[in-house]
Amino acid sequence: MFHNFEVNMDKSLVEYIESVIIPMYDGFDAGHGREHVEAVIAEAVRLAGFYDVDADMVYAAAAYHDTGLSVDRKTHHLESGRIIREDKRLGEWFSADQIEVIAQAAEDHRASSDHDPRTIYGKIIAEADRQIIPESIILRIVQYGFKHYPELDKEGHWLRTCEHMAEKYDVGGYLKLWIPESRNAEGLARLREIIHDKSRLRAMFEAAFKECAE
Repeated sequence: MFHNFEVNMDKSLVEYIESVIIPMYDGFDAGHGREHVEAVIAEAVRLAGFYDVDADMVYAAAAYHDTGLSVDRKTHHLESGRIIREDKRLGEWFSADQIEVIAQAAEDHRASSDHDPRTIYGKIIAEADRQIIPESIILRIVQYGFKHYPELDKEGHWLRTCEHMAEKYDVGGYLKLWIPESRNAEGLARLREIIHDKSRLRAMFEAAFKECAE
């Protein structure tokens, strides 16, 4: 799946993650499924090429970053770190110190974290996880609302979408960008334009809502 990247990742590590870790995402919500983790891995490995980092460590941190959703959503970033530290198989490829850095990177990826990523690995994973594509973000917000707030009517989902967009992505929102080589700055600028153009935002919401309702 990721063998075309221009990095020499350990083939046995890739085989383990593809056969054991990636399938975990098939059980998560639509916004955090296999497509999401594959996109995060692809972007993380791309960004790693700009820095003096271990590609295997970046790959592992990206692959494990949301595995904690199998335990609890609210603390999933912390659970992901725990899963990494407790996975004895990782000792086949990494030292204890490297595993700790990988775990910290997973813990630090969450946009609402109360602290900055502790290492360049954490910054790479956090940045790769952002994936600021306006259409995809709005769809994920509505998908999450359908799953976790089934009692809301259409207008309730609309208000929730507007509130979340403003709180996270607008000027002064809690989302931060870390890696200048990422594509997210351009995406965030586009998204902020949409946030302040309510008719355009409503049209995109309507498309997302229709897709979720079908």
